[in-house]
Amino acid sequence: MIVSAPTLASGVGCAVAAGVMCGIFALPMKYLGRWAWENVWAIFILVSCVLMPLGIACGTVPDVPRVLGAVPPRTIATACGMGFAWGFGAIMFGQGVSAVGIAMSNTLVLAISASLGSFLPMSLLAPERLHQPQGHAVIAGTLVGIAGIACCGYAGAMRERSQRNDAAALRGTMVGKARSFSVGLLLCAGAGLLSAVLNIGYSEAQPLLHSAMRHGASSFGGSNAIWLLMLTSGAVPNLVFCGYLMAKNRTWGNYGLANSRSLYGLTILMGLLWGGDIFLYGFASPKIGRLGPAIGWPLKLIAGLIAANAAGYLIGEWKRTTLWARRWMGLGLAVMLAAILVLGWSSTLG
Repeated sequence: MIVSAPTLASGVGCAVAAGVMCGIFALPMKYLGRWAWENVWAIFILVSCVLMPLGIACGTVPDVPRVLGAVPPRTIATACGMGFAWGFGAIMFGQGVSAVGIAMSNTLVLAISASLGSFLPMSLLAPERLHQPQGHAVIAGTLVGIAGIACCGYAGAMRERSQRNDAAALRGTMVGKARSFSVGLLLCAGAGLLSAVLNIGYSEAQPLLHSAMRHGASSFGGSNAIWLLMLTSGAVPNLVFCGYLMAKNRTWGNYGLANSRSLYGLTILMGLLWGGDIFLYGFASPKIGRLGPAIGWPLKLIAGLIAANAAGYLIGEWKRTTLWARRWMGLGLAVMLAAILVLGWSSTLG
């Protein structure tokens, strides 16, 4: 398929915008400390994983029930099951942001997702490719990504030691409980691993995309049919967990706090940014054509990493840290950007 220069430019621009939205979507959590974590996360999930997927799928897929009924039950079950598993990763990410901050949590999750998001699906769905040039490139990109993650983890541990006496002041009004960096690191690692599960589910649910296209939807609409199942399934464990916490901590009443309009607005903005990231990239990818995996996906991840770290720096997450801690973080970012480029290049070898 030949893609015109204006179409390619718009696709690349949308991919970069999607990455920026992904990198900064958690920024409002810095200013939502009047609510408990579960109050914020419940509305965020409701907007991004229920209302947006439902509205966009109904707007881009003709006769959604008929499309779903035309695919094997195994496809539906796989999409829902993988989405449900990913939902626990979303919980871990939400808790991880409160523990290690916006910049570090996004960096670790995006890096782990990028590094393992190609390796795990290939090793599970097409293990023979690991012995081909594409598999070698994926393995190399994964190993480079792990090295970058290690550098960022070391930088985070140094930051924690530097800020130990000022942690409460630097957190400000960040929603959620303060936790040690080691706990936050484990939460982000789990979130990154389960992001790879989301990719596996999307790959296995391709018959649903084809069914939507046979019923008159575009490839973008077909993708939205998959996201509808996966994201709404992922919303289930999130909403159940938030409901449990609100009952346990008696925080249901926080929704009625005086002067809480800004809290609702910022939380809805979080949902729109994160959900918009997924659907905007789904819109951008066909415009990039065959170059999508090699150009669009790496650009999205790079833009997300840069945006998340810029946001973290601007809100003071790296204040009162040593120069060596910042240098190790910079090194980790550089190494992970190299890994993303290698993984993007590997897609051209298939």
